[in-house]
Amino acid sequence: MMKRTQQSARETKQEAKDANKAKSGLFASCSFSSLGLDPKLSDQLQERMGFEAPTLVQAQAIPVILSGRDVLVNAPTGTGKTIAYLAPLIHHLQGYSPKVDRSHGTFALVIVPTRELCLQVYETLEKLLHRFHWIVPGYVMGGEKKAKEKARLRKGISILIATPGRLLDHLKNTASFVHKNLRWVIFDEADSILELGYGKEIEQIIKLLGSGQNEHGEEDDIVPKGIQKQNLLLSATLNEKVNDLAKLSLDDPVMIGLDNSKLQQNLSIESPASPDSDADDMVIHVNKSVNPSSEDYGIPSQLVQKYVRVPCGARLVALLSVLKNLFEREASQKVVVFFSTRDAVDFHYSLLSEFQWPPNSEKEDEGIKELFLKCKTFRLHGSMEQEDRRSAFGTFKTEKQALLLSTDVAARGLDFPKVRCIIQYDCPGEATEYVHRVGRTARIGEKGEALLFLQPIEIDYLKELKKHGASLTEYPLLKVLDKFPIPGNMPRIKKVISLESHPWVISLQRALESFNYAEPKMKSLAKNAFVSWVRGYAAHKGELKSIFVVKKLHLGHVAKSFALREQPSLVGKSHHKETMKRKRDERQKGQQGKKRKKMSGSGNRSTQKT
Repeated sequence: MMKRTQQSARETKQEAKDANKAKSGLFASCSFSSLGLDPKLSDQLQERMGFEAPTLVQAQAIPVILSGRDVLVNAPTGTGKTIAYLAPLIHHLQGYSPKVDRSHGTFALVIVPTRELCLQVYETLEKLLHRFHWIVPGYVMGGEKKAKEKARLRKGISILIATPGRLLDHLKNTASFVHKNLRWVIFDEADSILELGYGKEIEQIIKLLGSGQNEHGEEDDIVPKGIQKQNLLLSATLNEKVNDLAKLSLDDPVMIGLDNSKLQQNLSIESPASPDSDADDMVIHVNKSVNPSSEDYGIPSQLVQKYVRVPCGARLVALLSVLKNLFEREASQKVVVFFSTRDAVDFHYSLLSEFQWPPNSEKEDEGIKELFLKCKTFRLHGSMEQEDRRSAFGTFKTEKQALLLSTDVAARGLDFPKVRCIIQYDCPGEATEYVHRVGRTARIGEKGEALLFLQPIEIDYLKELKKHGASLTEYPLLKVLDKFPIPGNMPRIKKVISLESHPWVISLQRALESFNYAEPKMKSLAKNAFVSWVRGYAAHKGELKSIFVVKKLHLGHVAKSFALREQPSLVGKSHHKETMKRKRDERQKGQQGKKRKKMSGSGNRSTQKT
């Protein structure tokens, strides 16, 4: 017992050292005020927001943004990019004389890919504006009532956060949306915006907003004549699409990033500026011969990355066992599990919200029922009602111990405090998505873990990740399974030959299947999840198509991973009936055609005889 306590103390000390080391490599040795920000804004960042010092990304980006240059920020998730662009906007707006007013309309547009990120940026902006009440924040996004948004835009919003589709709608159809004083356009999580298919909308938005110099200088304009519009583009990964957007929207941009070697490749710097120097002294030229489309993953150094090698039929048991071990090991923590489809999220959410263990316990006879996982479980995906999405997102953020099951809607830019572990139960559709998912943990120097589930046939995916600098070690799954008590009716096995033969795996799988079949709703959810999962698996593109081959799957084992005893049909009954009817009709037509040919053939022969 004493040895275990001493070992635990040593591990805690080592973790603290690692965390301090990570933080020391993330934060700059300067203050916010030394970057040129207004003293009241700097105090707000330190006192109300709790930021003692700027991150390296903030220290590099803020002086350049203050100078008015277009900027491309390429930095890992969780490095403070949101503050890096919001702080300079507020610094300029609070200094306008006369003071900015609602009637002046919108000065800054922040375009984000998802509704959740829209709300998160808005909440951060509200905190930053605590001492600058005359600057009005606002947001427009899908799922909200357009009439209410039109009313807010009519009153006037100084800094507007928006999703692309809804912003384009208002630019085209809301006459009361005043943006003649627009000075800043920010594309946050630009890679995600483009990957979600908003490329055409972004092109139209840029076209509608114009090239952006305040050439007219009307009497009621507050932005001085001749001031150039400033565009900022922020992304955790660089690819060809982001490169194209940068060419379209940025004019001679400065590139900001954490990786100094990457900066040296892409930038030539004349008289490099320190955080204490004036931004006007900084002259940075972009090396246009370097193509930033070669993707590189910015993954926090303190993130522990592992993979779980597990056969398809044992995936569900492995997931539940890993989760149970995590929450029993450290009660006060948060975990996010990513799935490829909405149906899979719904199935696992219902399962974990209701499944009890042990299934036939003495406690159950006494009226005491225990859930398999003793933590609050939430879900998040695009088909949920907006209010349910907002509630799940907000509540999970404030909980100390909780589990979130999500599609990639939660993978981009969202800051969930104190998330200890990210589990990728389904591999992302693109390898670049890996960095966004794991970026929900190990933020701002905090420690974190990332687990990636892989079937034996998918193990080559590790090579794909290694190409981009992501190295994963194997998770000791068997050791974790050995920790759980073996049920009384199961024989003890000295050496487990395969994962599927482990007594814990067999026992838990049986219990899950029994639970599934006892609840008609659960069985229906499982079947839907099975069908959508197989279809999603077949949808992998590019280089990943050779790794995730749907023909290599054993569909019976896939069914087991959804606690199903037999493989469901991959098509609906009505579709199946239509297919069978079409085949019967084709056969009948074929037979009729053959008869006609025979008839015409015999007719020709009789004519020849005559």
